Amino acid sequence: MSGLVSYLSGKLAEDRVVDAYTAQGHRLVCRRWRGPVGEIDLVLEKNGEVVFVEVKSSKTCADAATRLTRRQIGRLLASAEAALGFFPKGSLTPMRFDVALVDRTGRIDVISNALHAA
Repeated sequence: MSGLVSYLSGKLAEDRVVDAYTAQGHRLVCRRWRGPVGEIDLVLEKNGEVVFVEVKSSKTCADAATRLTRRQIGRLLASAEAALGFFPKGSLTPMRFDVALVDRTGRIDVISNALHAA
């Protein structure tokens, strides 16, 4: 049962993040894109820029931030590289990596361009 609860909690957090991005004019391209090495929670686009979003949820946004590991970052970067193959400009596509932290009240804290130094 806890696996189902985790899945539903994660989906609800993703739904809230999608709503926040679309309210800012982004278009949802894909949810839970799966590539050869991992998954990207959300792929969005606005004005030709692709935004890869990793969603982390926990009791607090600070707790959620601690859930992003170096290994996950590596998989996210490799998955994004594979995903870019589906865009017309490929690896020349303007892009960024955001991390969306969601607390149990539904508050969202987005770290824009969070992986620029990864």
